[in-house]
Amino acid sequence: MGVIYALGAYLSWGLVVPVHFRLLDGLPPWTILAHRIAWSSLFVVLLLAVLHRRRGPVRLSRRHGLLALSAAIIAANWSLYLWAVQNGRMLEASLGYFINPLVSVALGAAFLGERLRPRQAAAVALATAAVVGVVIAAGTLPWIALTLAVTFAVYALIRKLVPVDPILGFGVETIVLLPAALAYLTLADAGTGNAGPRDWGLLALTGLSTSVPLIWFASAASRLKLSTLGLMQYLAPSCLLLLSVLVYGETLTPVRLALFGLIWIALALYAWDALRAARPAPQPALVPRPEGCPEAR
Repeated sequence: MGVIYALGAYLSWGLVVPVHFRLLDGLPPWTILAHRIAWSSLFVVLLLAVLHRRRGPVRLSRRHGLLALSAAIIAANWSLYLWAVQNGRMLEASLGYFINPLVSVALGAAFLGERLRPRQAAAVALATAAVVGVVIAAGTLPWIALTLAVTFAVYALIRKLVPVDPILGFGVETIVLLPAALAYLTLADAGTGNAGPRDWGLLALTGLSTSVPLIWFASAASRLKLSTLGLMQYLAPSCLLLLSVLVYGETLTPVRLALFGLIWIALALYAWDALRAARPAPQPALVPRPEGCPEAR
């Protein structure tokens, strides 16, 4: 199920979420972020109320205080991602999420003691070389891409370290952020004065498009190695890259096209090794004992 949850999260982030936010182009990114938090809080509270009847009361420990830090980190990631999507920087955002799995692999090795098999290490090295090549060819530091990569990798690490139900964890994060979101919507010029029913409907749906993929992601993080989760994340930026070029008309340079190809070669190598490792080891054949031969003691 971990792989299914990860697929659902990454395909949502690569296809559904960017289209959703582009439909809200007329609103400021901070307004969309505040609505994401407010509607997500409402959705997850209702969901927890339903699950409370089935699972009984939930309990938090001191270790769950790390969720306040993960809430701040994911809010920063959301803000920058929204800004990039609304300002025609989808390709830079996709580069950030191409880099992110490499950061996740490094954090998994540094904090969780995860180790890669030789073919997996080769896949990571190939992906790293591809990303470094793009950075060198660009000639400038891709600050949007690097910030998105690091913030989401740290968020994934925290959610891996904190033993909490995925829905409850996301609920704590949104409730931590809710006062700031409500204060912004109440005190600041949120830019919704000319918003019509379509805009308000899309803002309300940010609760679902935000909550469901993150809950799926947290469910996957609790079941999969951080390195596996990180490398699967190439699905989201691949979809975002195709969407930015084929639908929104951004220019794909030959260098980034080469990056796209090398990343998928690395993914194929990693997936092939994972499938080989998942196969059960062959059992030794039983040699029948000759009749009349005493059984060994």
